[in-house]
Amino acid sequence: MAAARFERDTAVESMGEGLYRGQIDRGWWVVAGPNGGYLAAIVLRAAETALDDPSRAPRSFTIHYTARPVEGPVEIEARIERSGRSLTTLSLRVTQEGRLIAIALAAFSKPRTSIEFQHAGRPEVIPLDSADAPPFRNILPIHERFELRWAVPETMFGAGDRARSGAWIRLAEPMEPNYALVAAITDAVPPAVFAAMKPEQIGGGVPTIDLNIHFRAPLPQPGAGAEDFLLALFQTRVLREGFLEEDGEIWTRDGVLLAQSRQLAIFT
Repeated sequence: MAAARFERDTAVESMGEGLYRGQIDRGWWVVAGPNGGYLAAIVLRAAETALDDPSRAPRSFTIHYTARPVEGPVEIEARIERSGRSLTTLSLRVTQEGRLIAIALAAFSKPRTSIEFQHAGRPEVIPLDSADAPPFRNILPIHERFELRWAVPETMFGAGDRARSGAWIRLAEPMEPNYALVAAITDAVPPAVFAAMKPEQIGGGVPTIDLNIHFRAPLPQPGAGAEDFLLALFQTRVLREGFLEEDGEIWTRDGVLLAQSRQLAIFT
């Protein structure tokens, strides 16, 4: 079976000595460049390849975006900074035509035996069977890469008193969710801040400065399938001096919290 487009467009090739090559594809464009979650997925795949240890899953992944990439090849230098009995830490530098475009840190670990609980419950949202496709479908190239069904009562550019966005989401070309796909989904839904804005208040995109992801459940999930939707929810509480934070949660349909995310972004 041929690989899904997401797998092809986030693939990395080893160049030897800790160097990997990826390709920025214009199909994942937002306003003026590639989606930050898409670039995060490429870098995370480089980290997984450099580690080459399926027993150690990603637990924390942080990427800082230093310059806007363009379409074309990128080079990723991956370095294992330390590998202990259970935890491995990697650093990654992403360059394009000699420019530094991103720096990342990743922590991978084997499962640890401990007491477990989940006090967080999946928020009440519009059920998948009742959710409608959002009205902004296919405005940007990235909209064609995902299938979304709007899951919260807040609407984009609704000038509401709560900056929240959320959608049931899967790839337009479905594949079973893995860590790289979940990383991409943490930045794949329109920014929550748009729900608190009028259209004339938006000058452009909301470029990400940094994106931090904590993976909270193993992937693939038992019984998960390529056609399954995930629930992606995001909220912004503070917009000040041109900067905002956005907190996110990625859930399975049956209530498993897969990842938590936070990013700092620029309001333009």
